[in-house]
Amino acid sequence: MRSERGASLGLKAAAWAVIAFLHIPLALIVLYAFSAEDKSYIFPPPALTTKWFAVAWQREDVWAAIKLSFQVASLSSIVAIVLGTLAAAALARAKFFGRDAVSLLLILPIALPGVITGIALRSAYGTLEIPFSFWTIVIGHATFCVVVVYNNAVARLRRLNPNLIEASMDLGADAFQTVRHVILPQMGSALLAGALLAFALSFDEVIVTTFTAGQQTTLPIWMLQELIRPRQRPVTNVVAVVIIALTFVPILAAYYLTRADETAHR
Repeated sequence: MRSERGASLGLKAAAWAVIAFLHIPLALIVLYAFSAEDKSYIFPPPALTTKWFAVAWQREDVWAAIKLSFQVASLSSIVAIVLGTLAAAALARAKFFGRDAVSLLLILPIALPGVITGIALRSAYGTLEIPFSFWTIVIGHATFCVVVVYNNAVARLRRLNPNLIEASMDLGADAFQTVRHVILPQMGSALLAGALLAFALSFDEVIVTTFTAGQQTTLPIWMLQELIRPRQRPVTNVVAVVIIALTFVPILAAYYLTRADETAHR
């Protein structure tokens, strides 16, 4: 009994240690966003202030970067929903030669290091003589956002009871009506969770963006430039806090949607 209790305490301590390792740096970012010192990181900060939030609010370059990142993430998520859902529908139940290979190719962009994906996209744009623009960023982000939506959609389709589709057809519904009234309602939460995760991934993507942005400056690129040539370091921390908040909400929502679906399925 003592050994089991000791093992339980050891596992809890290890779990809390991992949580601290992951989240203490985030807490420090939040702390330094309120630091009165603007040239160095001193712990603890000599004084706390909220003036940097007002400074960040007035920086036009910050708002331009946020707007661009939001537009890119929104369009990338829409493209991912359409392509990921269609790919999942084609691969979930149909059996054909090379299906596993196609599935692997769909997952590959998110499994590869981002620098490999970025170099590949940059080479493709150069070969096709496509100038770097807003749309080259969207295409680059969509390559890995599709994977997130595809994984959620294909998992839901494989759990979908085929008797529901057969019953719909037997009752006189055509293919469009079956998709609209039977399949999509069953997949709604999975697609929403995938879209939220895709949005969060696209919003803070920096590696692929570096190779596909050209002169465009998304929010993560802006932060990277500010870290290399800092003007007001606390402003960078304020923007980092904004990114944490904007990405935390969709990830948390996706988590609860997925967990609710798994509970309902059980």
